[in-house]
Amino acid sequence: MFEKVTIESELRKMLALDFNCNADDFDKKENIIVVPKELPGRREYTPKKAFFSMVTMGRNVVINAPEEMHEWLVNWGKGRESIWLFEHHNLMELEGELAKYGKRLWQSHHMFLPKARMEDVDALVERQKTDAALEIRWFEQEDIQPLYGREEFPNALCDCFKPERPDVLAVGVVQEGQIIGLAGCSADTKLFWQIGIDVLPEWRGKGIATMLVRLLKNECFRRGAIPFYGTSLSNLGSWHVALGSGFYPAWVEIATREG
Repeated sequence: MFEKVTIESELRKMLALDFNCNADDFDKKENIIVVPKELPGRREYTPKKAFFSMVTMGRNVVINAPEEMHEWLVNWGKGRESIWLFEHHNLMELEGELAKYGKRLWQSHHMFLPKARMEDVDALVERQKTDAALEIRWFEQEDIQPLYGREEFPNALCDCFKPERPDVLAVGVVQEGQIIGLAGCSADTKLFWQIGIDVLPEWRGKGIATMLVRLLKNECFRRGAIPFYGTSLSNLGSWHVALGSGFYPAWVEIATREG
């Protein structure tokens, strides 16, 4: 089992690869501005690194941007507490500067790490199964292929098999042969597996999402991986699932959308 301090230390290492910086840069008071670089082992959500990206773990911000933006970014951050650079009025100023380069910001991602403990979810699972005659079904990587293309699972799984971050495991709730909820995880790195969840609309609000995410989180730990979870600022339902499943807010990132 990973201790909390170990999980956060490993997160710093992962973000350092993503943002071309040092792991201890996230503990500094001053902001760090460096050029983007495609380092081996980074998370690959796009074929190329974004023109601009920014991340915080709560102390400072680390920014990736081309050198021609660095002077403007230094002045932009002066006199402003780092964490507030993600506020809308500051992002609007940034958006105006990015427009000069033909770029626009995409959505911010609010990311969660697990509390460093396994959870006993047996009683929760048995209650759910008994209350609605539900079946829990596990899907290994080779079982996931037939699930691609299903419109009801846009968050639990990638849209297709992606070798750079393959879906490696999923767990679903089945009633009368129909999957009514599915949680899946992609190996975004060898160590960090990202969990996503989908529940059919008519089954939401019954605790199914929380149960599945907790089950999958436990299994990630058993397999030697660190699970993490991401959502958007206004998706309060997803926030409740993350918090109810034993996750806590750990970092926030934003980038330009390419293409």
